[in-house]
Amino acid sequence: MRELGFLIVSFLLLGALQINSVDGGGFAGDYSKLSGIIIPGFASTQLRAWSILDCPYSPLDFNPLDSVWLDTTKVPMIWMILGISCYLQLLSAVNCWLKCMLLDPYNQTDHPECKSRPDSGLSAITELDPGYITGPLSSVWKEWVKWCIEFGIEANAIIAVPYDWRLSPSMLEERDLYFHKLKLTFETALKLHGGPSLVFAHSLGNNVFRYFLEWLKLEIAPRKYMQWLDEHIHAYFAVGAPLLGATETVKATLSGNTFGLPVSEGTARLMFNSFGSSLWMMPFSKYCTSNHIHWKHFFEGRKKRHQICHCDEMEFKLNYSGWPTNIINIEIPSPQGIKAYPSISDISQPQVDLSSMECRLPTPLSFSAREISDGTFFKAIEDYDPDSKRLLYQLEELYHNDPVLNPLTPWDRPPLKNIFCIYGVDSKTEVGYYFAPSGKPYPDNWIMTDVIYEIEGTLISRSGNLVDGNPGFASGDETVPYHSLSWCKTWLGSKVNITRAPQSQHDGSDVQMELNVEHHHDADIVPNMTRAPRVKYITYYEDSESIPGKRTAVWEVDKGISW
Repeated sequence: MRELGFLIVSFLLLGALQINSVDGGGFAGDYSKLSGIIIPGFASTQLRAWSILDCPYSPLDFNPLDSVWLDTTKVPMIWMILGISCYLQLLSAVNCWLKCMLLDPYNQTDHPECKSRPDSGLSAITELDPGYITGPLSSVWKEWVKWCIEFGIEANAIIAVPYDWRLSPSMLEERDLYFHKLKLTFETALKLHGGPSLVFAHSLGNNVFRYFLEWLKLEIAPRKYMQWLDEHIHAYFAVGAPLLGATETVKATLSGNTFGLPVSEGTARLMFNSFGSSLWMMPFSKYCTSNHIHWKHFFEGRKKRHQICHCDEMEFKLNYSGWPTNIINIEIPSPQGIKAYPSISDISQPQVDLSSMECRLPTPLSFSAREISDGTFFKAIEDYDPDSKRLLYQLEELYHNDPVLNPLTPWDRPPLKNIFCIYGVDSKTEVGYYFAPSGKPYPDNWIMTDVIYEIEGTLISRSGNLVDGNPGFASGDETVPYHSLSWCKTWLGSKVNITRAPQSQHDGSDVQMELNVEHHHDADIVPNMTRAPRVKYITYYEDSESIPGKRTAVWEVDKGISW
């Protein structure tokens, strides 16, 4: 798996820290004092039932501690494979499973009949669905933990901090006290081993860690904030981080993301849009920021308030909010007043002229990353899609008015000693979509008519046509676009050392280096290096003149990693 390769790289970096550790924080290079804290990504924590749910006409009842996410025996199509194809059983099974997965989109509470909660410990993240029928659907962390054991890492030195990935950041704290518990986890690890921790965050786990660092500013006196970070966190490994969001999140809100499960896209859409986290990885502009409101808490108290968004003039001078292309191109039905999902009562009204709707051409509209993150897109389709009102509410209440941080704003470099940003490049990655009304009722009322991909510095449509835009010199990791992954390059200093080496074994003769390369804060760094055909490389970017006690490195891995 691509993620597995990244984790191997993270482990090699862990060994490098043993040799090249920096001073400070009470850690003097004794590897045994380190702890590893894992923050998993979206949909990478097991959820278990915390209630009893009887499913009539179906053998799939839910009892406390039953696996809800992910156990495919609870997903109805598996029973069809086994020959149990009764429609009532099928309908009952999917309804029961959804009751245990869905959240109220407005207050993020559980369904009245079923409650699910995240599992705890390493078992919650090492493997999802270890079933006999399908085999393990995901084992991102299992092999990594296995290697840790082989290298002699103590059992209590690897700590998983799973969370309910359905919740928005503020609700994680409000319902589960997640960030309080995470703070205690770091403090316990320090007491147990005598040294700071290494943080391994994957995908959405990076967003969770960012929010934690901002939340911590409100819990610790300002003078002690940096002291706490230095004592408790030695290094942060950002693996596949969607630092400026991911375009696939927008696709999931309109047509659903099945995660490879045997459920319909409409069902997946219903589920995804009920989660407060559905907007956490929405793409946003690197040119637009909001007030850092944590300082206001000391004077005005902690309460929700609207954060004013400020956009640099570059946002309006350049196209696409700095992304390769517009994220969404959508056809709005014409004329206004006719819904994209008409009900039977609407159709029966004599004043509605459906023939007029069919004859008029739809209105094409395009939306940039900023217009998605600020709600402009959802307001534009509000009359044509019932989910838009719910998503606008979540966007405003759970993100724009978050009392700690508006997560839909660009990252600054976290104030940590060592940061390693690791991601894959040059895989075919989705960066834009075309949607049109499908003519079907909600939740299947939109159809995706085309996709725009980035691939090795070019933009291409699903049909194979080249697309105009602003592609980067590389493409993303298949899930997150390069524009978002590479944002951590802005955390590097004004002088950067670049090293490119083959992933496979080599004698060192084909390692290329560039020293003291000029780097402008808001610009990408393009190595002036050669590539041999069919060779996969890892390209390393490191500060040539680091701030004393701090180190930043970016690792770009061609198409994952091979061994």
